[in-house]
Amino acid sequence: MKYYLFSVMQPVGEPPEPAVLAEIGRNLDTFHQELRAAGAWVFAGGLHGPDSATVLRPDDGDVLITDGPYTESKECLGGICLIKAPDLDAALEWGRKAALATTLPIEVRPFMGEAED
Repeated sequence: MKYYLFSVMQPVGEPPEPAVLAEIGRNLDTFHQELRAAGAWVFAGGLHGPDSATVLRPDDGDVLITDGPYTESKECLGGICLIKAPDLDAALEWGRKAALATTLPIEVRPFMGEAED
């Protein structure tokens, strides 16, 4: 089994209405339960907005610490989900389900090397 990272890309700005967020939350709970039942679940979590970030940047042998975000953008990393799947096709199928549950774009990326069970 290999590990895959799902990056949930969300627009910067005001969140959806509470009723919409509640439905998305229910859909995510269902998706996470399905991952667990299939043995594909590793970890998932949402992130605070990019304005809560702190950026550490190497600077001539030292590290410069600044308030985030790292870049100005119309989208930001809103959450992550780490799964294990036998191959990319299986991971993409889980990613499709994640996109439908979140209503947001999902970037699927494999980790380097093979994962141990």
